[in-house]
Amino acid sequence: MQNKGIIKLFALLFGLVSIYQLSFTFKANQIEDNAKEVAVAKYADTEDDYQSKRNNEEIRYLDSLKTTKIQVGDELEPIEVYNMLGVSQYTYSEVENNAMKLGLDLKGGINAIIQISVKDILKGLANNSKDPIFNKALDDAEELQKDAQESYLESFFRAFDAIKGDTKLASPDIFANRDLSEDIKFDMSDDEVKGILQIKIDESIVSAFEVLRNRIDGFGVSSPNIQRLGNSGRILIELPGAKDKKRVVDIITKTAQLQFWETYKNQEIVPYILQVNQALVEANKAKETKDDIAEATEVQDSTSNAIDELTGQIESDSTSVAETNPLGIQGYGGGSVVGTFLSKDREKVLAALNDPKQRTQLPAEMRYVKFAWGIQEKDSEFSDLYAIKTNRDNIPPLSGSVITDARQEYDQVSRPAVGMSMNAKGAKIWEEMTKKAYETQGYIAIVLDNIVYSAPSVSTGPIAGGNSQISGSFSLTEAVDLANVLRAGKLPASAEIVQAEEIGPSLGQEAIDSGMKSFAIALAFVLLWMIFYYGKAGIFADIALLFNILLIFGVLSSLGAVLTLPGIAGIVLTIGISVDANVLIFERIREELAKGKSQKESIKDGFSNALSSILDANITTGLTALILFVFGTGPIKGFATTLIIGILTSLFTAIFITRLLIDWWTNRGGSLDFSTAMTKGLFKNVNINFLKKRKIAYIISGVFIVASLGSLFTNKLDQGIDFVGGRTYQVRFDQAVSVEEVKGDLNDAFGSAEVKTIGSYNELKISTKYKVEENSTAADEEVQSKLFEALQKYLPSGMTYEEFLDGSGEAKIGKMSSSKVSPTIADDIKKSSFWAVLGSLVVVFLYILFRFKKWQFSLGAVAAVFHDVLIVLGIFSLTWKFMPFSMEIDQAFIAAILTVIGYSLNDTVVVFDRIREFLNEHTSWEFGKTINASLNSTLSRTLNTSVTTLVVLLAMFTFGADSLRGLLFALIVGVVVGTYSSMFIATPLMYDTAKKGDAAESLKKKVKEEDEA
Repeated sequence: MQNKGIIKLFALLFGLVSIYQLSFTFKANQIEDNAKEVAVAKYADTEDDYQSKRNNEEIRYLDSLKTTKIQVGDELEPIEVYNMLGVSQYTYSEVENNAMKLGLDLKGGINAIIQISVKDILKGLANNSKDPIFNKALDDAEELQKDAQESYLESFFRAFDAIKGDTKLASPDIFANRDLSEDIKFDMSDDEVKGILQIKIDESIVSAFEVLRNRIDGFGVSSPNIQRLGNSGRILIELPGAKDKKRVVDIITKTAQLQFWETYKNQEIVPYILQVNQALVEANKAKETKDDIAEATEVQDSTSNAIDELTGQIESDSTSVAETNPLGIQGYGGGSVVGTFLSKDREKVLAALNDPKQRTQLPAEMRYVKFAWGIQEKDSEFSDLYAIKTNRDNIPPLSGSVITDARQEYDQVSRPAVGMSMNAKGAKIWEEMTKKAYETQGYIAIVLDNIVYSAPSVSTGPIAGGNSQISGSFSLTEAVDLANVLRAGKLPASAEIVQAEEIGPSLGQEAIDSGMKSFAIALAFVLLWMIFYYGKAGIFADIALLFNILLIFGVLSSLGAVLTLPGIAGIVLTIGISVDANVLIFERIREELAKGKSQKESIKDGFSNALSSILDANITTGLTALILFVFGTGPIKGFATTLIIGILTSLFTAIFITRLLIDWWTNRGGSLDFSTAMTKGLFKNVNINFLKKRKIAYIISGVFIVASLGSLFTNKLDQGIDFVGGRTYQVRFDQAVSVEEVKGDLNDAFGSAEVKTIGSYNELKISTKYKVEENSTAADEEVQSKLFEALQKYLPSGMTYEEFLDGSGEAKIGKMSSSKVSPTIADDIKKSSFWAVLGSLVVVFLYILFRFKKWQFSLGAVAAVFHDVLIVLGIFSLTWKFMPFSMEIDQAFIAAILTVIGYSLNDTVVVFDRIREFLNEHTSWEFGKTINASLNSTLSRTLNTSVTTLVVLLAMFTFGADSLRGLLFALIVGVVVGTYSSMFIATPLMYDTAKKGDAAESLKKKVKEEDEA
C-alpha cells in the first residue's frame, strides 16, 4: 500500500480530534450529574412537588455556571469549568456548545412544526380588504390545501383565477393600495403582481423565522434547532431539554402585538354597563311564562336598586341576584378599571357588551370603544375589564414597532416588570400621549395580544426619552419571557403548531440506557464472531471497528449533529456495514490463498479485488441514506446522518486501517490464515445450482407477494398519526391495566381511540383523532384534560393533573410523551414518504445501469427490491393486529424500508460484481455456469454478513427501546428477505432477461471490452 505515512498521520490526527471533541461530552455529563446531586441534596422526596423543585434547582445551578463571573486581575471573567491538560481552559457555555447534541428522544424536550399563516399575510398586504372575490379566493384556497401538494399562495392564485371575472389583483381595493403603491401599480397584470406577492410572502416568512429564532435564543435551552421547511411557510423548532410545554407554546405562538391606547375612565363607561345589565334583566323577565310573572316578586327597574344589590345594601338570595345581575358584576373597580367580573363569565360579558343592539345606546363619540380584559392574576377567580378608546381603523397611536429594547426589571414595589425603550419617532408620540394623559388625568393602557397588562395614570408630567414599563402580576420567568418576545419583535402573521412532540426527560434517559445496553451486546457479539471466524485477522478487523466507532461519535460531535435514538440504531447498523467490508476483503484474500499465491500477494490482490464490490455496495446504501436525509425530519434525519457518516468512516477504516494493521503484522514476520480450525475450508466446495431452483423460488415469492397484496387490500396497515393525523400519548401506570377497559373509557371520552401496549402492560400508547382539525393550545389542553379524567381511576389515588402531565414519582407514573400531527402535515408526510421510496429506487436503478452498463442488471436489482418491500409490507399487514409491540406505519418505518432497500442492493451488487469479474476471467464458461459460480463464491460473504447484521438487529430488538421495535422488526424481516432475494430473485431475473436476444453474449463482450480498455 502506497502513502502509508500520510494515512498513519491522517488516522492519528483524526483519532485525536475525535477524542478531543468527545472529551467535552464527558465533561458536560459530569457537570450535569453534579447539578442533579445538588438538587437531590437540597430537596428531599418528602417535599411537595419535589420533582419540579429539583428541575428548577438544576437549571439554576447550570445557569449560575454560565452567568457568574469572578475577579481575574482587573477584569471579571466567567468561571472556568474545564482545564484540558493545562493547555486550554473552557467555560461551561463553551463545554456545552462543544458537547455532543442529544435529540429529543434521548434528552427529552419539545419538537414542533409551526405554520405561519400565509392567509393572514395576504390579508395584511391587502389592508384587510373587504373585496368579496378576494375573500372568497382566500377561503377557497383553504379548501384546495386539503388535497394539494402546492403552497397556500399557489392555491390562492388558482382560486382567484377561477372566480376573478374582471377583478384584478392590482385593484385599488386589493393589492394596489397605498401601502404597496411603490411595488404594485394599477396597470400591472396579474402575473406581474403574483411575482411581487411571492417576494413579499417570502420576506414575511423570513421575518417570522428571524423573530422565532430570536425568541428561541432567549429561551435558555442548549442546542436549540430552528429551520425553515421549504417554501410552505412552515418552521421546525426543536428544543432538547425543554420541560415546560406551556411556556414553549406561549413563546412560539405569541404574536406580540404591543399597542398603547388611551382608556375611558370608570365613570364614563359604567352607565353603559348598567344599561346592558338592566336590558338583560328585562329580556329574561319577558321570557318567563305568565304564571311565573304573576307569582314572581316585582323586580325594581331602577339602576340604583341594582347598585344597592351589588354592594350588599339589599340582602337577597342567589336566585334574586341572578335575576337582577345577569352580567355577574362583582364590582366597579375605579380609575381605568370599568368593572370586575367572574373569570368564568368573561365570554358571556363581552358578548353582551358587544351586542350590536346594545351598542346603539353608546354616545356617538364612544361608538368605537373596545372592551379588553386585564391580565389574569394567578389563583384569582375575578377579572378586571377595561374600555379602550379605539378608532374606525382600529390603529393604535403607538405600537410595538417602535420598541428598540426590552428588558426584565423590577417596579417600585420590587415586583418583576418589563422595561422598554423606544426609537425617536416612538419617543415623540409617547411624550405627546403622556402629556395628554397628565393634563386630562386620563390613563394609558399597555395592551399585548389584546390583554391589558397595565393602564397607569401619568402623575408627574409628560415622559420624555421613550422609556416605559409594563408591570403586572408577573413571575420572574414570565417577565423574562415577555421581554424576550418584545425584543425579538412581533410575528407578521398568526402561528399555529401543526405538529408537535413532547418527550419527558425520564423517557429519554431510559432510551439512552436501553440503547447503550443493546449497542454493547451487539458490539461484543460482532467482536467475538470476527475472532471466531477469521482468527488473528479478526482481531485487526475488531481494532478497525472500534476505531470506526470512535470516529463516528467524534464526527457527530465535531459537526454539531444531533444524536437520536434511531441514530443509535444507525450506528449499530453501521457495525454490520463495517464488518461487511472486512468480510469482503478477508473472503477475497482466502480465495487468493486457495489459488496458491503467497501471503503478501494474496493480501495485496484480496484488497484490490474487493475494492470494487465494497464501493458499489456502500454507494448504493449511501444513496438511499442520502434520500432519507433529504426527505426525513427529526429523529429520522438523525438515523440518516449517522448512517452516512458510518458508511464513510467504515470505508476508511476497512480499506486503510485494517490494511495498515495487517501489513504491520506480516512485515514483522507474522502469519495470517484468515480462518480458524473450525472455519477453514467452510463453504469452499459448495456447489449449489441456484438457477435450477429459480422457478421454485419464483413460485414461493409469488405466493408471498399475492398473500401480501391480498392482506394490504383487506387487512390494510396500521397507519400511525404521521400518516393520518391525530394526537398520541404514551402513558405509564403503576400496575398492569386492561387494554380493552381503558379503550372503552377513552371511547366514551373521545368517541374513538386506539390503545396499544408499549413493552409491558403498565405502559400504553393512546391515539385519538378527537379535535384533530384544531391546532389551538386550548384544544390541546382540552384533549389532555379529557385523557386524565378518563384514566384517573387507573392512576394512583390522589394524583393531580399537574403530576400526571409531568410524570410523578420515581417510577414516573403519568404522561411520558405526547405528539400531535395535523391532517395537512400527515398528508404531506405520506406524499414525501412515497417520493422518498420511489426516488431511491430510481436513483439505484440509474446507478446500477451506470456501473454495469446493461439494463438487465438494473431490472434484476430493482425487481428484487420491490419484492423485498412488498413482503415486508405484507408481513406488517398480516401481523400488526396480534404482535405484542407497535407496528405502526410511520416515518421510522419508512426509514426502515429505505434501509432494507440499501441492504438488499448491497447484497445484490456484491453478486453482480462477481458475475462481471467471472465473465471476464472464464470466457469459455456457459452463462449459467458463470452465474452459479458467482453465487457460490460469494455465499460465504453473504451468509457471514447476514448473520452478523441479524444478530446485531436482534440485540437491539431484544434489549433496545420499545419505541424502536417496529423499525427493528422491519429491518430483521428485510435482512432475511433481502439475503434470499439477492440469490434467488435478482440474479435469476437478470439471467432470464439476459438470455433472450443473445444478451448474454453481448454482456460477455461488453465486460471484456471494458476490461481491455
